[in-house]
Amino acid sequence: MSAHTQFLSAVTPQQAPRFDPDLGVITPPSNGMARTVFARPAPRANWRRRYVAWLVLLDVLAALAASRTVVALLDEADAGFWDQRVLGNISSFTLVANVGVPVGWLVMLVAAGAYDRRALGLGTEELKRVARANLAMAAMVSFLALGFKKDLSRATVAAIIICLLVYTLVARFAARVVLRRVRRTGRAAQKVLLVGRLSDALALHEVVTRNYGAGLHPIAIHLPRHPSPGARVTAPVPVYVGWDLVPLVQQIGADTIAVCGPASLESYELRKLAWQLEGTGLNLVVVPQVTDVTGPRIHVRPIEGLPLLNVDEPTISGLSLLAKNVLDRVTALVGLVVLSPVLIAIAVAIKASGPGPVMFRQTRIGHEGRAFKVWKFRTMYIDAEERLAALRDRNESDGLLFKIKDDPRVTPIGRHLRALSLDELPQLINVLRGQMSLVGPRPLPTEDDDYRGDVRRRLLVRPGITGLWQISGRSDLTWDDAVRLDLHYVDNWSLLYDLAILWKTVSVVLARRGAY
Repeated sequence: MSAHTQFLSAVTPQQAPRFDPDLGVITPPSNGMARTVFARPAPRANWRRRYVAWLVLLDVLAALAASRTVVALLDEADAGFWDQRVLGNISSFTLVANVGVPVGWLVMLVAAGAYDRRALGLGTEELKRVARANLAMAAMVSFLALGFKKDLSRATVAAIIICLLVYTLVARFAARVVLRRVRRTGRAAQKVLLVGRLSDALALHEVVTRNYGAGLHPIAIHLPRHPSPGARVTAPVPVYVGWDLVPLVQQIGADTIAVCGPASLESYELRKLAWQLEGTGLNLVVVPQVTDVTGPRIHVRPIEGLPLLNVDEPTISGLSLLAKNVLDRVTALVGLVVLSPVLIAIAVAIKASGPGPVMFRQTRIGHEGRAFKVWKFRTMYIDAEERLAALRDRNESDGLLFKIKDDPRVTPIGRHLRALSLDELPQLINVLRGQMSLVGPRPLPTEDDDYRGDVRRRLLVRPGITGLWQISGRSDLTWDDAVRLDLHYVDNWSLLYDLAILWKTVSVVLARRGAY
């Protein structure tokens, strides 16, 4: 049964909307509901309540574990200090450790918005709010110690604060992994009505369905105006036109309205829509015209009720860049030393597998268009370049790269190295020499003249061993998607962003997604 048929069977004949087969859209019934602020509230998502309940339980357990860990680490002098000088007796100590710390921690998390629905399942935002609560907890303990004139041990306070942060983050990371797996099945997500032009709505539909971890599940599209005569609307979800949005959302069972693009609604219509949603429990999301710009570059500056979206230019210099370079060099040096047994074992395996050199060096274009020799373990037969011309017609890439699955030029040992990206490890030498970074756009085996237009912005930063391209699908992505991700990184890079990409790289490599 199609989505259109399912919807039509869910309403009474008197209320049935009309499906126009020529246009492919659903129009409202003749006696459609008028807009009203007294519409019945949308039911709260049960999954969100259950998830928050589990988070509260995990946070309490983390607080108890932190108290127990600190007590176990205290020596006799510190234990006597806690029991006699601060708390006076063991019953008071037990009360503070088992009740005071968990309750105080929950209060700080609530105050920091760690249970806010806008932060649920979002790693970076959740991390910020937990860290903010941790700082507030440290301040509260210090204030209470000062107010009651108690000489608390700094080491003890620091230990419990650090344990609170570490245990809570570990517990929430585990909860987020479970939530993402549940969302992969289509559950535990906000049901979204996309409002706007068909092209804008379909673009947002593609993004949110590709990133299931965001927890947004589009179930319908509403067009601001009827299609032109003779036009045919084709979409993966039902398309509506001419409806009042609040009744439509309640009719189809959605809980979120996403306004896509500036041409979707007039400013006064958007304001009236926000008024209508008051008291309904429905969420309103506005997708700005500015895309692929995130983080600290965006600031909202209101002037007489008009919110101005300020977009700062990307910062690719200064102390952050210096810290990134130092981190790259130190990590590369440590990595080469620690991984030296693995590197030697791989070199021996390649040498024993057949004739040819262990290393493969190729000219790549790097920072600001400078060419350099990239280091890689050889994964192809020595006549790979001569056989390339015969395989050109089998190229599966639509960009500057040549990629085919089951490439006959790849050696048996090379397939295993590529699957786990072990052939990239020698590029730590390039990182140590300052030619590459740990994170950045991949260096491509092309001439400098091939980088034209927007693609040339990739050269504003050093190429990386890993990047957004690697954690988002690698060779399974189209060239346009790869370029878009690289430019997004260039425009929004930060140390925290680099650390997040490095963390995700581990899971992507182990899963062997898009590696060939």
